[in-house]
Amino acid sequence: MDADPIERARAALAPSGLILRGALNFAPDEERPEGPDGAPARAVILVGNAGAAYWRHFSRWRAEQAASVANPLDTWSRMVIARAAEAIGARVAMPNDRPYLPFQQWAMRAEGLRQSPLGLLIHPRFGLWHAFRGALLLDVEIPVQGVGEVNHPCDLCTGKPCLNACPVSAYTAEGFAYQACLTHVRGGEGMGCRTGCLARNACPHGREWRYPAAVQAFHQRAFAGI
Repeated sequence: MDADPIERARAALAPSGLILRGALNFAPDEERPEGPDGAPARAVILVGNAGAAYWRHFSRWRAEQAASVANPLDTWSRMVIARAAEAIGARVAMPNDRPYLPFQQWAMRAEGLRQSPLGLLIHPRFGLWHAFRGALLLDVEIPVQGVGEVNHPCDLCTGKPCLNACPVSAYTAEGFAYQACLTHVRGGEGMGCRTGCLARNACPHGREWRYPAAVQAFHQRAFAGI
């Protein structure tokens, strides 16, 4: 393996618009997923997006696929991340793989992120307009820079417009009312939400990274199964 797998992985992902989203070495005594050699992994590199730079690459690939391809974004992401895995001798892990892996916890450790009132992790630069698409599991430790103090945007937001924008008040201190949100998005009054989550769009932070309308509509349709 190359002495710097992070740079090799970054180069392999560059043509896709996906980027590296932090990395960490596992503690020897923590529960660890299986690495490429079958033993517990020793490190993980997170892969995802900030903004929608990936969209044109994904759209070009999707136009060449059969309309029936299942979970197209996950399928494309796995394919792209697999190329990076091959370049550095890693194993691919995806958020939807069973058993589920603690992607949110890894992200919080690797990038110092915290949850927003919507449950989504908010980034000090990208706001809510980012995602983790997969991970690369390694059987060796990697050079990782420590995460310094990260300013949490929600601490400075007094009005919390995200909590006031949802037409069915799906976001509360008790958590996310998934079924209420889903019923509304699928229903006759949910057209505005089918083109983008109103609560997410109400967040004033990181607006320059906001996904274009077509990207938001794609994700909302996938969420609602419509």
